[in-house]
Amino acid sequence: MTRSARPAVPQFTPPPANALPEGPFGEAVLRGQDIFLHTAKFASQYVGNSLNCASCHMDAGRQGNASPMWAAYVLYPAYRAKNGHVNTLAERLQGCFQFSMNGKMPPADSQTIVDLESYMYWMAKGAPTGVKLVGQGFPALDKPAQEPTYVRGGQVFEQHCALCHGAQGQGQHDATGKMVFPALWGDDSFNWGAGMHSISTAAAFIHANMPLSQGETLTVQEAWDVAYFMNAHERPQDPRHAGDLQATIKAHHGGKNDLYGQKVNGVVLGANSTPAGGRLTGHNPGVAQP
Repeated sequence: MTRSARPAVPQFTPPPANALPEGPFGEAVLRGQDIFLHTAKFASQYVGNSLNCASCHMDAGRQGNASPMWAAYVLYPAYRAKNGHVNTLAERLQGCFQFSMNGKMPPADSQTIVDLESYMYWMAKGAPTGVKLVGQGFPALDKPAQEPTYVRGGQVFEQHCALCHGAQGQGQHDATGKMVFPALWGDDSFNWGAGMHSISTAAAFIHANMPLSQGETLTVQEAWDVAYFMNAHERPQDPRHAGDLQATIKAHHGGKNDLYGQKVNGVVLGANSTPAGGRLTGHNPGVAQP
């Protein structure tokens, strides 16, 4: 088996990308699409790194098994254990800016949130509400035969990932500074509060979608190993951290797939992270060394 069996749930196909609606609503959808594809450009006041929404939600949020937006839209409002209450879709999007984009939350009624919600609503047109659709999230991945290791993960990274993401996980930008391949760790990546810092989440995403356009070519073991390697490096601080590492671990971390607070290669991850917020706080993102 390559991953755990998935329950039978409805199939859904979002509208074609070239079928954007007309009028003011269509303009909002287009703005949402622009934010999704070029987040640091069109929502710069809320973004502290150079990632885009589409860095993880691939093909402009359309691709199944890459946490597509059409499958997410129909599942909110929903209770989230991460913050212990029922979240609206707006709050869920705010969290993406705070954690994955290492930035700050746009107001729930801001143009940024309204445009993103419009984009998601349009993509989910005709989908059943409150139903987990085929392709929702990342496919659950079987546990590896062996515990993931840094050494094996580094070998997988060098062979399959470094060409695009850089030898130090720093990502690649084009001549204009636009992000082409996202940073996987270091100060220009997602912070310690993002869902992708979980090894199990990262492994599931990697197995289904990486290397780019070659999803499900890595073995289950390779996906877990390289996810461990990626998350065994420093990244910006969890914005919920109030100065006490152990208190942050107790409140928000400490799971078996969570390396925050763990000692790897002589470094206690999270103990000396750069502050959350990146360039929004005046910090110049760089690359944390292993």
